[in-house]
Amino acid sequence: MGFLDRSRTVAPPDWNRWLVPPAALSVHLAIGQAYAWSVFKPPLESALGLTGTQSALPFQLGIVMLGLSAAFGGTLVERNGPRWAMFVSATCFSTGFLVSALGAWTQQYWLVVLGYGFIGGIGLGIGYISPVSTLIKWFPDRPGMATGIAIMGFGGGALIASPWSAQMLESFGRTPEGIGQAFLVHGLAYAVFMSVGVLLVRVPAHVREREVVRSAINVSARNALRTPQFWCLWVVLCFNVTAGIGILEKASPMIVDFFKDTATPVAAGAAAGFVALLSLTNMAGRIIWSSTSDLVGRKNIYRLYLGVGALMYLLLALAGNSSKLLFVLCAMLILSFYGGGFATVPAYLKDLFGTYQVGAIHGRLLTAWSTAGVLGPLIVNAIADGQKAAGKSGPDLYTTSLFIMMGLLVVGFVANELVRPVAAKYHEPELEGASR
Repeated sequence: MGFLDRSRTVAPPDWNRWLVPPAALSVHLAIGQAYAWSVFKPPLESALGLTGTQSALPFQLGIVMLGLSAAFGGTLVERNGPRWAMFVSATCFSTGFLVSALGAWTQQYWLVVLGYGFIGGIGLGIGYISPVSTLIKWFPDRPGMATGIAIMGFGGGALIASPWSAQMLESFGRTPEGIGQAFLVHGLAYAVFMSVGVLLVRVPAHVREREVVRSAINVSARNALRTPQFWCLWVVLCFNVTAGIGILEKASPMIVDFFKDTATPVAAGAAAGFVALLSLTNMAGRIIWSSTSDLVGRKNIYRLYLGVGALMYLLLALAGNSSKLLFVLCAMLILSFYGGGFATVPAYLKDLFGTYQVGAIHGRLLTAWSTAGVLGPLIVNAIADGQKAAGKSGPDLYTTSLFIMMGLLVVGFVANELVRPVAAKYHEPELEGASR
């Protein structure tokens, strides 16, 4: 384990800090494949006789495990360093695909759920938080931009994985054997790709790291959970993600339903293009808005995400079917705020709690994502199903859920306004004393 030890990753004095974001991207672009799981759903359903609900299980379990492994593994990531964390992430994520390949070949679907959802989900969580505190320490002057670059990769991973996976399924076939081959290639390719990050990542030299720590507030992950600031941010992240994922998960049928009874309905191909556009906006928002937060401040940028996001939902609810351009622009802004919220929150945590255990604190905060991943689709789908059963159609299927999303964003806006500097009683006294 010597190669993975934190002491073996200390950068030499002439190390270029701009090599660290590519190391983080090599992990985030890989684990961002999670957003492309839908490519495997139809082949699995036809090859293994699954329902739509069953074929969604690996993805749903993966997101749950992302939040749980990030929460419980955050302290280990801080203690053992980014190389160890990236190695664990690469091992779990790649192994998950290999176990899934075995499940597809033997037509044992529980192995696919175990592999991709449970084992791969652990890789998702550890990989997601692994570069965060390291990037913040390398870029104390621009933490929003630095973390935005890495987390942008998670949003953009599906843009690579979706066509790549679809092409493999065309080449290998949509049979159990073909799906198994596709999973096998994914596992091997991602193992190699993520290894680049494992080899490249470095932590700042000891003197520089101490200077960064001493210049900041220092709150432990344990103490952070006792502060109202942490729980205010938990609400902010949960409701911002709930609002964004509610549209993202239902984007294609939603735009079709909104313009179904108009003179120019939306075709299936155009709806698919709309989904791709939202993915690009999600990715772009992660770097653009998080970088902007370095200039305007974290609290102000979340006022934009939550306040303007609520107005966009109001416009969709009241006039969304009056203009395709209006609908698309509102949805694009909402998804850019969704992505920006993910990318900005590590820097917000750094501002409030310091760099001492920011990775572990970030991991615990990601339980808000797990909650939102269930809450957002549940609200939109349950209400749409209820309205359809009542005989309604078109925009009426979504109006109630749009108003609910607007209300959640308003609550998140209030929670953001309640954030204040962390009281001195939560600071680490030994670090405070060392800085004097």
